[in-house]
Amino acid sequence: MLREIGLFAGQEIMLMQLWDQDGQSQQSLGRLIGLDHSTVAKSVKRMEEAGLVTRTRSPQDKRVTLVSLTDSGRELEAKVNDIWNRLERITAERLTEKERRLLVSLSYKIAAAIDEANLNSVSEE
Repeated sequence: MLREIGLFAGQEIMLMQLWDQDGQSQQSLGRLIGLDHSTVAKSVKRMEEAGLVTRTRSPQDKRVTLVSLTDSGRELEAKVNDIWNRLERITAERLTEKERRLLVSLSYKIAAAIDEANLNSVSEE
């Protein structure tokens, strides 16, 4: 489904982070989504070539690369949200109500554990 709109797997997650807060550093994007620097750099380069983002040097620190959405990148938000909603419906329609509640509960626990791990890795830097 993502390929239909020109995205590779995982790029929508990076775009979601930029839709929440545009103009982030490549390093912070990687930290937020749990990817290493080289994977983020490769994905950002692909998205830049597709016209979805731009990369610029931070005026405060020229070593830092900032990633910002283009108009084309912003326009994908509704399409990506629609795809995610369709995937949720497809996934959930075979689950009972009890299984759905359990899935949501477990997802929150997993997200909390990931957030905690991210906070711990930031404090160790």
